[in-house]
Amino acid sequence: MEIWALNLRHLKAMAKIVEFGTVNAAAAAVNLSQPAITQALGRLEAQIGVPLFERRHDGMVPTAAALVLAPRVDAAMARISSPHVTMSRLRALLALADVGSYAGASQATGLSLPSLHRAVVDLGLAMRRKLAERRGKLVVLTETGMQVANAFRLAKVELETGLSEVAALKGQEIRRIAVGAMPLSRARVLPRAVTRFIRRHPRVKLAISEGSRAELVEPLRHGTLDMMIGALRTPLLEEELVQVPLFEDVPVVIARAGHPLAGVAPDPSGFARYGWVVPPRGAPLRDSFERYFANAGAEPPAVPIESGSVMMLRQILIDSDFLTLLSPDQVKVEMEAGWLVQLATLPPGLGRTIGLTCRASWRPTEVQRVFIEELVAASADLPGSGRSDLSRWLG
Repeated sequence: MEIWALNLRHLKAMAKIVEFGTVNAAAAAVNLSQPAITQALGRLEAQIGVPLFERRHDGMVPTAAALVLAPRVDAAMARISSPHVTMSRLRALLALADVGSYAGASQATGLSLPSLHRAVVDLGLAMRRKLAERRGKLVVLTETGMQVANAFRLAKVELETGLSEVAALKGQEIRRIAVGAMPLSRARVLPRAVTRFIRRHPRVKLAISEGSRAELVEPLRHGTLDMMIGALRTPLLEEELVQVPLFEDVPVVIARAGHPLAGVAPDPSGFARYGWVVPPRGAPLRDSFERYFANAGAEPPAVPIESGSVMMLRQILIDSDFLTLLSPDQVKVEMEAGWLVQLATLPPGLGRTIGLTCRASWRPTEVQRVFIEELVAASADLPGSGRSDLSRWLG
């Protein structure tokens, strides 16, 4: 079921009953009467389709469904951080943020224009913040509005995850994991983990979004992605994210078969005579490239083409004398076919750390934990593996 049919106040009341153990204590915490909470709880159980508590003379004992749902509700309420937010107001602001106009939001949600406009305006008044403003014919969120919408997105993820876990208890859920895959993770580790995982959980849907870190980091921060796999950044600039290493990758110098440097054991000065294709500055691979020449006391060669696309690099190298740095796994097929060759391996200390990047506040579901375990297993035979501290997610 969708979360929009639920009542945020009723969900909060349920979580407070789990916390305090009685309806009376929960009633005081959410400012509702005991009969109102009892009625709200009955409606919530009917909507979800499972009992949330065992009613006893000495209090309310939460069922397994309540125990998985309550922490998600608490996390969502912490994100919302206002008693004035209702589910309709949350939905209206998110629709406006995602689509960019009231007309588009109306079409996307099926709600009327007046109700959407009223919900956003009332929310802004209640929170004493200006959330949206009109610029010509457009309606855009203010900076405050964008911050609130981002918090609401993460709250929505928590509530949807809670319902998903309740559905899993009923054996009705087709679960979903959203993974952001940076280039190197797609070469070997992620495909290996995916195939192992799907054999164990064939009903789980894996949504894999490919892209650079710049393309994936915002969807991760806002809850569209559960995790991102690829080269880690040092330092990590996003305070709300955390990184955990999986393995070390040592890049190699790659060229076309028949390149003038093939088979001659070139040194940095020899490499510097040719043009290179490497990612833009800021990427770990570019850092390895620059440190390699700096450590050798050589002037870095020209980089007339900046690209991190393996498909683009492959064709450029095949058709020219350009050189590049890549993991051998990324061009394994091309080297086996005899199109590309490895000229040299970078010295120790110039590799990239490949790992997981997730939100610091993320609490994975059971199947998400299993998927992380498969990623660790898929990395087990690679250099630098076995030192990951995944206790925050696997404990």
